[in-house]
Amino acid sequence: MLAVLCAGAVIGAAAPAHAGWDALAALKARRGAHVTAAAVDLDTGQTLQTLDAQTRLSPASVSKLVLAAAALETWPIDKTFVTRVVGTGRLDEGDLQGDLVVYSEGDATLDHAALWVLAAQIKQSGIRSVAGDLVVSTAPFGRLGCETRDRCEALARSHTAYDAPLAAVGVDYGTWCVDVKPTQPGAAARIQSCAAVDVPIPLTGAIQTREVRRGTWLWLDRVKRSDGEALVMGGDIRADGAGARLYRSMADPALGAGLLLRQMLGELGVTLTGGVRIDDDAIPRGARPLAAIEGRPLRAQITDLLRYSNNYIADVLTLAMAAERTPEPVTTLARASEPLAELVLRARRQAGYADDGTRPRLLSGSGLTPENRLSAQDLVALLAYEYRQTQTFPVFYGGLVVPGQAPNAYLRAGSAAWKTRVALKTGTLSEPRTVFGMAGYLRKQNGGWIAFAALVNGATPRQAVPLHESLDAIRKDIEALLARH
Repeated sequence: MLAVLCAGAVIGAAAPAHAGWDALAALKARRGAHVTAAAVDLDTGQTLQTLDAQTRLSPASVSKLVLAAAALETWPIDKTFVTRVVGTGRLDEGDLQGDLVVYSEGDATLDHAALWVLAAQIKQSGIRSVAGDLVVSTAPFGRLGCETRDRCEALARSHTAYDAPLAAVGVDYGTWCVDVKPTQPGAAARIQSCAAVDVPIPLTGAIQTREVRRGTWLWLDRVKRSDGEALVMGGDIRADGAGARLYRSMADPALGAGLLLRQMLGELGVTLTGGVRIDDDAIPRGARPLAAIEGRPLRAQITDLLRYSNNYIADVLTLAMAAERTPEPVTTLARASEPLAELVLRARRQAGYADDGTRPRLLSGSGLTPENRLSAQDLVALLAYEYRQTQTFPVFYGGLVVPGQAPNAYLRAGSAAWKTRVALKTGTLSEPRTVFGMAGYLRKQNGGWIAFAALVNGATPRQAVPLHESLDAIRKDIEALLARH
């Protein structure tokens, strides 16, 4: 049975703390790093150890803890977001004399398999041809600009998946999912969408199939050209290999999803006369419902954004929460993130921390914005707050990573206590300065609970603090804390 913070055990009224973060303090002195750290006993409210606990630093993806808590306050854990397709105009013996319109409640989990279901439902509705366009609506978010350096730079060119722009309708987390299949040695590999259709944007270059004795070396970039997006590639792949699956962020996820849906409809024999376009207008009244599919439930999305640090899910959920609060489009992520800072302040008040007149800064739920600022005190207050939410705490806690079961090898090293009695969320950034942080819960030897947070930011003149040094220091201090408790 989950314990709860004892009534009257106010964190801010705890007994004086000893330092305890000795390895972090040594790292701070050696590297000139900025550090904030704290650990609080959730059974008694006692502050166990602190180090510059009120200093606000960039938390990177540790920000997702705040977003997860806010999402669990906004919706039931089984909440799903629906993507729909409607038809405008007259339907005459299978011929739609109008447009297909795709719109969503903001489902960040729509993937190519779900897109196939929508295409099949459109076919099953009796439509054989569409005289108009395939229209993708920007509702309920409106058109979104890029608000992070990574996403802005990726508009021109991207060689990764994490920097996808945001949209109410997107597929595969706003990425082009591509399968590279070897053919005969000396011939070009076969490139196709993971949806088992031709990629609906131009392909430039080639990846060659090579003999068994050679290893695989290939590259794939998505570029933006005057006539739209394209994928450019090169390198080679082993003839005896299974191939490779690659994800590259789209320049416009709404347009990309529409292009892929059009390709699928063509495979099913549904022809479209018009093109694919993005539209800001409201969904036409009286439009004919044709297809609908629910995304993954909120509890699964919480796991993905905490365990796998999915930036796209985190920021689309942030925008969806804003859309839940107002009928007007909230067209900036920074504005949509304002309730996250309010939640932190509420958690601080409940913890009994004094209000010094300053505010945490959260410009995104993902933490991809390096301007986010949280302190260790902010984070342990948030963790204590969520710990008391008995209906949602199991989902929140279940999304955290236990080091012994971590998907990242660098977290799996350490003592038995580290591997089994810790559940955490990490965050890293490399620009404009290094960031490494973690926050979560520790299980005491008597079965009780501790909330902890530790952030390390590089500082002028030495901007870079190696990740392994930050991790080693935090882990050493946590292991010492676990040995005492």
